[in-house]
Amino acid sequence: MKNLDTRRTIRKYAQKPVSDTLLNRLLTEASRTQTMGNLQLYSVVVTRSEEMKQRLAPAHFNQPMVTEAPVVLTICADFHRTTRWCEERQAMPGYDNFLSFQNAAIDALLYTQTLCNLMDEEGLGYCYLGTTVYLPMQIIEALQLPKLVMPVATLTVGWPAEQPPLTDRLPLESFVHSETYHEPTAADIDAFYGYKEQLPENQHFVEINHKQTLAQIFTDIRYTKADNEAMSEGLKEALRHQGFF
Repeated sequence: MKNLDTRRTIRKYAQKPVSDTLLNRLLTEASRTQTMGNLQLYSVVVTRSEEMKQRLAPAHFNQPMVTEAPVVLTICADFHRTTRWCEERQAMPGYDNFLSFQNAAIDALLYTQTLCNLMDEEGLGYCYLGTTVYLPMQIIEALQLPKLVMPVATLTVGWPAEQPPLTDRLPLESFVHSETYHEPTAADIDAFYGYKEQLPENQHFVEINHKQTLAQIFTDIRYTKADNEAMSEGLKEALRHQGFF
């Protein structure tokens, strides 16, 4: 079993197929993960065709791994299937609301993480695309997702063709709190983020972008207030369109 301490995000893949037999086994095994009410409130759309990868790529800002990976998995929060079951069994569903989306999204993300762990064990490489919730309507349209189905995660999957360096992680004391939440002091922030800020690659990133601190890279370039607000509106509109608002 691969140690999580050495887990890497893989963006470059060998020209080697991922078999349906292997993928379907992992997708099945992952379904043993935790789920609300034993309802399994998720669905996975498997994309292998070049045409469909090309259609999905713009929703992920045309990151190369979307079209280069053998497989793209879009994991969706899905209350549509459960609602149809209820309708076919003389039960009155009431899942067209935000709480139901939240429950289904948690189910879908738990499933996603379990699947990632299983793929690690098999030696597969993958990249988790946070862009899934940035332009969700493009994904909804490309995959023809019905009401009460919402994309929440995307994985590009294949056999690794690279071994990138491990990325840094914050220390335990930065995210584990005893009994109640501990408000970090200025000294705590220095201790929590000092290692990350002193990494040569991060210092270089600050320098070439003409910023004073690494935090400014995130606030001014990577995840700006304007972008966050605009994409928040798009996300809310997609949730309305899919029937969760």
